[in-house]
This record gives sequence, C-alpha cells and structure tokens, in this order.
Amino acid sequence: MRIIFMGTPDFAVPALSAIHAAGHEIACVYTQPPRPAGRGKKLRPSPVQAKAEALGIPVRSPKSLKGEEAQADFAALKADAAVVAAYGLILPQAVLDAPAHGCLNIHASILPRWRGAAPIHRAVMAGDEETGVTIMQMEAGLDIGPMLHIARTPIEDKTTGELTEELAELGASAMVEVLADLGGYAAQPQDEANATYAPKIDKAEARIDWSRPAGELVRHVHGLAPFPGAWFDLAGDRVKLLKAEARDGSGNPGTVLDDELTIACGAGALQPLRLQRAGKPAMDRSDFLRGRAVTEGAVLS
Repeated sequence: MRIIFMGTPDFAVPALSAIHAAGHEIACVYTQPPRPAGRGKKLRPSPVQAKAEALGIPVRSPKSLKGEEAQADFAALKADAAVVAAYGLILPQAVLDAPAHGCLNIHASILPRWRGAAPIHRAVMAGDEETGVTIMQMEAGLDIGPMLHIARTPIEDKTTGELTEELAELGASAMVEVLADLGGYAAQPQDEANATYAPKIDKAEARIDWSRPAGELVRHVHGLAPFPGAWFDLAGDRVKLLKAEARDGSGNPGTVLDDELTIACGAGALQPLRLQRAGKPAMDRSDFLRGRAVTEGAVLS
C-alpha cells in the first residue's frame, strides 16, 4: 500500500520501521517540527524524523494542517491510507478524508477506556490489570472512531516507561497485521457508556502524598516513571521515585521505619527500588543509601 506515516516521539518509531520493513511504500512522513533541546537549545529533530531520514523517506513538519495549502499538499500524495501514532496535531476533516482508506491510528489503550493524551500513565495509576493498543479508524473528535483491532498485555508491576516500549512494539505489529488485510477487519463502534478520559499529566500530580495507601502510591510511582517522576522532599533535596513496592509496616505517614528506607504510608508502607536525586543518574536503593544515608525516624515530605 501507499502510506503516509504521521508520528513524532519514540513510541511511533517501531511502527514506522515495521511498515517500511513490510514492504509498503511510505510516500511521506509527517512529524512535529524540530524543537530546542539540550544546554545549547539547538533544534533537534523528532525521533520519527531521524528514523525517516535514515530510511531515505521524505519528511514534512508543518506547524498546522488547518490551511488549504497544507491540506492540498497532503491530498496530492494520493495515499491508500495514513498511519498515525502519537503525531501531536489535530487532523482536520479534509486530512482524515484524503487517503482512500482514511487515517488509521495506533492508540495506546484498550478503547474506549483512556481516550486522550496520557492513556498509559492513567492505566497504571488507576491499577488496571491490563492495557494494550487499539487500531482505530480516525474520525473528528477525541479517539472516538470505530475499532479495527485490539492487542492486549498485562500491566503487572511495569512502569509507564516500560509499558510504552512494549506497546510501541505491540502497536507496530498490530498495524502491520491490519495493513496486510485491511478489508478483512470489520470496524466495531466504541461503547460510549464505558468511555473514560486520560488527561495530560500535570506536574502538580507528581509530589508524593504519604497519607495515601501504599498500594496506591506504588501505582502512582510506576505511572509517573520515568516522566515527570513522582517525588518527595528529603531535607531540602528533591528525590524522584522510579520503582517501588508495597511492604508491611505502620507509622506516621512519611516516616522512615528502618535503615532500608521503608516509608510509612496512610496504610502499609512503601520501599523504593529505584531513586534519582536532582542532577544525578537513577540508581538502586542500596547505591542511593551509600551516597545519602537516611536514618530511621527521618520524616519525608
């Protein structure tokens, strides 16, 4: 098939690679414009742009697709389908209608649960037992189109970062399957009664509230890892928690219960597995404690 690929972050790269490897003709890649990054604030192309250029695929990075000229340029590619994976721009109706088979989206949840910007974060934070990817036919509106295919995976104790990598590969495989037999997948409407929304993560959510139960806080930590990272204050230093597990224990919330950094919560206790001090690399708890001892009875905020 003749494909237009539309994506921006690392999540979208496996799909681009898989579609290219499957032998489809990728007429053009659309991605977000390069952004300033690093200390020098030099413009850095998106991961998708870097991969497309390595594959020798033409790249376009318009700031918007709302204009008639941009829409005409898109339609002129005469694609059989557009594949969308975390692109980051709203697609106007003219763009949705341009490819012969429309625009197909890789959405990182089991729709209609967790429509919106942060489906992986919200699934982990809510304690869902499983998540997955949905290949859907895009319509005007937020993740409301009919579903063509769903692939599932258990969440278990995975972080958002770990799940993002897994779902990127799962979505790539699922999209290649759908493109191989597009007419063989019957579109199923979403059940609006079961729809939930996954709002963008607000950095204000990241501070740990030790009065919450330990199990909730573990999900909170895993859902926000690696970005923005759930954090607490340790004697004026901000420390991110990137991996944790619930433990038995009790005490005033935020109190360190032993020399292994077990921390009392509103119910039960939490023990960090991976931590990161500001400006330092992430490390296991034992390495963290060798560099920064935290005594029993210390109170974290």
